[in-house]
Amino acid sequence: MANLLARLRANRRQRQERSLSLDDYLDLVTGWFGFGGLDYPILRQTWTGTNVEDPSHDLPGYSALMRACPPAFAAQMVRGLVISQARFIFRNNRRSPTPGRRFGTTALSLLERPWPNATTGDLLTRMEWHAGLAGNAYVLRQRDRLRVLRPDWVTIVWGSRTDPQNAVHELDAELVGYLYQKGGAGSSSRPQLLLPEQVAHWAPIPDPESPGLGMSWFTPAVREALGDRVVTEHKLKFFEHGATPNLVVKGIQAENPEQFSEIVEMLSSQHDGVRNAYRTLYLSAGADATVVGSNLKDLDLKGVQGGFETRIAYLSRVPAVVLSIAEGMQGSSLNAGNYAQARRNFADSWVYPTLQDICASLATIVDVPSDAELWFDTSDMPFLREDEKDAAEIEQIRASTIRQLIDGGFTPESAIRAVVTEDMSVLQHTGMLSVQLQPPGTGDANEPAAEEPAATGGQ
Repeated sequence: MANLLARLRANRRQRQERSLSLDDYLDLVTGWFGFGGLDYPILRQTWTGTNVEDPSHDLPGYSALMRACPPAFAAQMVRGLVISQARFIFRNNRRSPTPGRRFGTTALSLLERPWPNATTGDLLTRMEWHAGLAGNAYVLRQRDRLRVLRPDWVTIVWGSRTDPQNAVHELDAELVGYLYQKGGAGSSSRPQLLLPEQVAHWAPIPDPESPGLGMSWFTPAVREALGDRVVTEHKLKFFEHGATPNLVVKGIQAENPEQFSEIVEMLSSQHDGVRNAYRTLYLSAGADATVVGSNLKDLDLKGVQGGFETRIAYLSRVPAVVLSIAEGMQGSSLNAGNYAQARRNFADSWVYPTLQDICASLATIVDVPSDAELWFDTSDMPFLREDEKDAAEIEQIRASTIRQLIDGGFTPESAIRAVVTEDMSVLQHTGMLSVQLQPPGTGDANEPAAEEPAATGGQ
């Protein structure tokens, strides 16, 4: 694998910024190479179907369906808006002498201005929408700017390890790179090979059937979205046809099919549609109109559609009361305590884990200082503002613990490290007493010495 990557990097330097054509790509990766006494096969082209994983989700189809389903679109919009308010910083890791310390460097400018006229919020929003619809988000670094790639135009390229007998071990597959082709596989555009260190791949929900790829949260909610769309279309049709139940007209007197069609056309022109609603229907002798079907109240479409909305809400991880859907705006759901609990659950189970995962993914294309990690700052997120009070109380408790440890004779540095890392084994004692922090037997230098008793002479 090292030989292959060296050849790819060397060829990339020679070509500088020019994209690789398909023939150039095949020249690079056709054949076998040896490493560690074993032979490795290199996949020959994207559409072999063995070592290449194409996204299993149709981005245009999901996008169109979500636009036609207001609850799903609103849930995805809330997810993107909440995430877009975060900012990036660096945080010292546990190996650092000062773990947990937050700081910033000029390396963060890549995330603050990812591309011209863009902000961190634009980057995070695009990543969340791509991951929400396609399950995957790909961010390409091109020198001092970033580019969010369309996920269904990206293919993951794997190289599989084999033994001398050419038996493939699928579990030993190694990432070779990413193949980006504008328009997707099968288009006339030239594919471009991207190395792993050039691309940040974020897949928040792993696809159990496609290792290395992510799954959209919208996948299990597709049927709910279809149901919601059908109910909406039913309501529209109801109002389009005069906001009245369906009628069956029977017994129309007609001598031939042409005359029957004329009568039907006349009735439709005078009574179909919203403009003709509530008009009196006049029938000739022998004809009869019978009501069939039910109205919206009898069908309880509000309850049916509310069930669809609730299921979409919990699949998106956005609570119903936060999403402000009908089921979340009833009864005790409006209670401030319930809303606060729902908000906290959303923050703890989705917002914070999602931001941590995004930071880990983007760290592969950012110049992170040694003994540090890419982290996020939520101080400017109004949705999490109530958590600042809890954070302040936690810091107060930590400060009190540090003070007690120092008063107990431990060094300030080890006390801070023990509290931040939650590892009391790093504590180092000064050897002094717990009260005056002085070696035993020593007194205060400012305290006057005790006078010796006067000697008495004997007679």
